[in-house]
Amino acid sequence: MQQAARIFFPGGAAKQFLTAGVTPTLGPLSIDLVLIKFAIGPVALDVSLLSLVGVLVAYLIARSLF
Repeated sequence: MQQAARIFFPGGAAKQFLTAGVTPTLGPLSIDLVLIKFAIGPVALDVSLLSLVGVLVAYLIARSLF
């Protein structure tokens, strides 16, 4: 929903409010286990108002199906 809003909504305060998000990141996380060494990350999550609305709509649809 967020990506569609970024593309199709006309410019203005509503578009800016609905598509503005917070992107927390984690990483990179290095793991060294004597025999193997690897790194995970960085991992980022883009959270906005429309993404939360999308999760809520998906939950309500799934709840009504089951």
